[in-house]
Amino acid sequence: MKTFTEYLIFNTEYKKEFLNITREVEDCLKKSGTREGICLINPMHITASVFINDDEGGLHKDFDKWLEKLAPHAPISQYQHNLTGEDNADAHLKRTIMGREVVVAITKGKLDLGPWEQIFYGEFDGQRKKRVLVKIIGE
Repeated sequence: MKTFTEYLIFNTEYKKEFLNITREVEDCLKKSGTREGICLINPMHITASVFINDDEGGLHKDFDKWLEKLAPHAPISQYQHNLTGEDNADAHLKRTIMGREVVVAITKGKLDLGPWEQIFYGEFDGQRKKRVLVKIIGE
């Protein structure tokens, strides 16, 4: 059994964004040489998420609208966390809703995703440097 670790770096243009990172994860898998195993993808920030879903623009707008209803950014005074001088309590909540990480099976050297499944990095407090861990375990 071997392991491979790589860190993807993102600096989003907007405070909230969904980035399709499937290709970057596939590149990591190729570098690892792993044929069978698992791949963990984890944003190393508490205001970001990694999730799997369809790469369809309308769906991404729906996510944004839905998340804003569940955890609206404003007014920032509605959150205890923001009383510490922060303004990103909503980003922490959105990350919790969308999930922390994903694990994808590796079969015959490929990510074993469904026909429409893609891997996304969800940023909820961006416009600064963020890391995503890709950890591949297998043989």
